[in-house]
Amino acid sequence: MSTSTQSGWGSRLGFILATVGSAVGLGAIWKFPYMAGTNGGSVFMLPYILFSVTVGISLLIAEFAMGRAGRAGPMTSLNKVVGNGWGFFGALGVFTVFLILSFYSVVGGWCVKYLLDALMGQGIVSDASQLGQHFGAFVSNGQSTFLFLVIFLGLTAVVVLRGVQSGIERIAKVLMPLLFILMLILIVRGLTLPGGLKGVEFLFMPNWEAFNASSLFNAMGFTFFSLSLGAGTMITYGSYLDPKADLPNSVFWIVALGILSSLLGGLMIMPSVFAFGVDPNAGPGLTFVTMPAIFAKMPLGTIFAVLFYLCLVVAALTSSVSMLEACCALLTRSLNWSRTRAISVTVAGCLVVGLASTLSFGAWSDVTFFGKNIFDCLDYFTSNIGMPLSTFGIAIAASWVAWNATKTELTRSRPMSEGTLKLIRFMIGVVSPAFVLVVALGNL
Repeated sequence: MSTSTQSGWGSRLGFILATVGSAVGLGAIWKFPYMAGTNGGSVFMLPYILFSVTVGISLLIAEFAMGRAGRAGPMTSLNKVVGNGWGFFGALGVFTVFLILSFYSVVGGWCVKYLLDALMGQGIVSDASQLGQHFGAFVSNGQSTFLFLVIFLGLTAVVVLRGVQSGIERIAKVLMPLLFILMLILIVRGLTLPGGLKGVEFLFMPNWEAFNASSLFNAMGFTFFSLSLGAGTMITYGSYLDPKADLPNSVFWIVALGILSSLLGGLMIMPSVFAFGVDPNAGPGLTFVTMPAIFAKMPLGTIFAVLFYLCLVVAALTSSVSMLEACCALLTRSLNWSRTRAISVTVAGCLVVGLASTLSFGAWSDVTFFGKNIFDCLDYFTSNIGMPLSTFGIAIAASWVAWNATKTELTRSRPMSEGTLKLIRFMIGVVSPAFVLVVALGNL
């Protein structure tokens, strides 16, 4: 195996951009706007920011510290640093991320399909009901959706096959700046629309009358989702990090850019939504049903539609690459498989699970478990059981069982006061597990 596939990041910037790409994904562009829209805008956004800069930073420190201390995949790192048996939490995270990659690639395939439609000038019509029918017909067509899933997974595999520096880092250095540029172009366009500033007010002007427990709780859950916590990806990326790199500083930049990405995602969509009098409470269909109708009413709407769906594909790819890398790291470092074999087996497994997920919108739509189709069951298990349990175990390990290792990783590049270290330990070992339990039990 060449050194470029396993030695680590070529630069601190590459590490930060790749990690931000993993954390951002479709969450910032697809999920954040509709979550903000259905939870009162600013009263959802402000708690989300607060939770990210407190609990989010703490949990990221824990995962990166365990990864860099172990210098291996999620399972092996925890077994080496914490002790035999603790690798279960790493393995659970990777199994969870494998399932996420399987059904996430379904949505990634949808993004590819809509990008191709936009490039061909199709699907940009003003009748939202017609767009809804078009979306429903597409996702219920198992052959078509599976084809686009294969294309999306193929793109992901090509990047990961090239390794950490030549594949993941190089693509992150191109795609992440491209993503921010595209988002800024669409934001400027939205803000220049008559009535677009109402979308900004919706996001940033506190409306405490809309505040409720549900908004607060959903903000907690989105923080957990938006930073890819408990999925094995951050331990994996941490294992490639230079021992001399400033870990706390890197985590700060990752969380800051993650928050910025979500805010840009909201600013990219909400001004247009308000400018055209669309209900911001449209839910998950905001991306695939509402936005094409808005583009149809815009001057040069087709061009902006292409830019918008290109954003979605880029964002989806930056996350899927990190998920596949986490699976690959576990198989290569635990079973000593070649990189090609690990990626091939993982992708093959994803195609099987992904096929079941695609069929759950069509031929297998009647197949339900506890009232949920296959796609929703996978989403529910990963969000409410897999990720919270994995994160909970890692937080306990990093703060109470292997605190000396965590402390060493925190102070490798520069010393920290005992008071600061005690605060970080309290946040990782007390506040963060309580946060995870509240999110998990509330969702259950």
